[in-house]
Amino acid sequence: MERKVLITDCADAKGLITKITGVCFNHRLNIIKNSEFVDNSQGRFYMRTELEGDFNDPQILADLNEVLPHESHLKLVSTSKKRVVIMVTKEAHCLGDILMKAYYGGLDVEIAAIVGNYDSLKPLADKFDIPFHFISHQGISRPEHEKLMEDVIESYAPDYLVLAKFMRILTPEFVAHFPNRIINIHHSFLPAFIGASPYRQAWERGVKIIGATAHFVNNCLDEGPIIKQDVIHVDHSFSAEDLARNGRDVEKSVLSKALQLVLHEEVIVYGNKTVVF
Repeated sequence: MERKVLITDCADAKGLITKITGVCFNHRLNIIKNSEFVDNSQGRFYMRTELEGDFNDPQILADLNEVLPHESHLKLVSTSKKRVVIMVTKEAHCLGDILMKAYYGGLDVEIAAIVGNYDSLKPLADKFDIPFHFISHQGISRPEHEKLMEDVIESYAPDYLVLAKFMRILTPEFVAHFPNRIINIHHSFLPAFIGASPYRQAWERGVKIIGATAHFVNNCLDEGPIIKQDVIHVDHSFSAEDLARNGRDVEKSVLSKALQLVLHEEVIVYGNKTVVF
């Protein structure tokens, strides 16, 4: 039997769970797992319902809309493997971690291609037989460079883009082509130390923890909806280089965990925040 995930986003009201599960029952769909959250400050209801059954009847979503409040947002998506394109610059740790986990089954994902603005990581891509596209940014404008990347990326029709230490700021025009579909790893526990050289900033401030943040990309630098964060403890004996070395382990772990959540449809974006089930 086929499995799908139903995502519900609507105004909060009494009896929503009963109404939604009732429609699922009427369509002979078995509920495997159900999670819900109410944002009382906004009066919004969010629910993730994992379903099993026959989804050939196109009336399912219409019946759900009929019992839900006006202007509800519904998404019924397959649990089949998602496709991603990974964007990189020179650092290998995040890319290598994703490639290894995908290869050995730790991440249920199809890596369609890797795009780099340097060719430094092509040998790593070759080891896993993943197409690598070297698209240099040198000597051309940012819009020209992004258009070249966009053409390659769209040829693979990915579900998501993963910025595995892609060290260039993306323009609003590029981001608009992939709304809430670009996942970035930032080498800092946001909102602290945004922008360049965060480990140097952290060392200069004498921090006692460092961390990493995976988030969706929007038009504000390092301020998109947060998916996953983690930290490790450090002390006064750590140099800026020590912080960076230890931070790389946190970065790759946070990115792969965030990617897993997104691939399994366990993240709902609302405003500049997320619900993570």
